[in-house]
This record gives sequence, C-alpha cells and structure tokens, in this order.
Amino acid sequence: MNIRYGFGKTVELDFDQAIERVMQVLQGEGFGVLADIDIAGAMKKKLDQDMPPYRILGACNPPLAHRALTAEPSIGLLLPCNVVVRQDTAGQVHVEFMDPDAVLQLVDKPDIAELAAEVKQRLERVMQAL
Repeated sequence: MNIRYGFGKTVELDFDQAIERVMQVLQGEGFGVLADIDIAGAMKKKLDQDMPPYRILGACNPPLAHRALTAEPSIGLLLPCNVVVRQDTAGQVHVEFMDPDAVLQLVDKPDIAELAAEVKQRLERVMQAL
C-alpha cells in the first residue's frame, strides 16, 4: 500500500493476531492506543451492513504529542496517529498507517516537520516489525 497520506503492508496473521501484534509493537515504540474504533461493528449496528473486520486504532506517543501540542496548540485536530487494521474480502489482513509527514505538512512550522519525521520513523519501524 502506498498512497499520499499513508503507508502499510499485508501481514501473514489473522485479524485478531494482527490487532494484538500491532498494539504490542506500537507499545515498544512508545505509543498507546487511545481509541479503538470497530468500523465493521458500527456499520452492522447502524446500517445493518456486513463488511470484513475493520478497526481504526488511535495511537499516541505522549512525549511526542506533548511536543507537538506545545509547538502548535491546534494540532490536536490532526492527532492521534491512526492505524487501520482491516481484512479484505479475500481474507488478507492489511495494516495501514497515517503518514505524519503528509498530514503535518499542513502545519507550516519547522518544529512540527522535525517531529513528523520522528513519528514517521517510529511508525515505519512498527510496520517493519509486523
């Protein structure tokens, strides 16, 4: 997966294993998961529509988030870093990461650009560890 606003990969894990592994590796890079949104569950409940498993994990590294909020208080609009774990109709599991560079380029501050690069490096290490 390679799009302007994210990056990711297909993993050789089942969906539940992928969720567990992603959370574990995120923690190793200093991220906690502040939000866990079950999109497939919400679509079933609200629209009675079935879809393959799809979860959005709102990952946050508190020291990095604090630096970002100190440099630009309104940057909370762009936080946390979203990580998507989804299964496609063929049963393959994909893990996708919001690209901090793409999103944080909206903020024209050198401190933020430097911080975005650091966050991206950490997220890329998470992806590589999967």
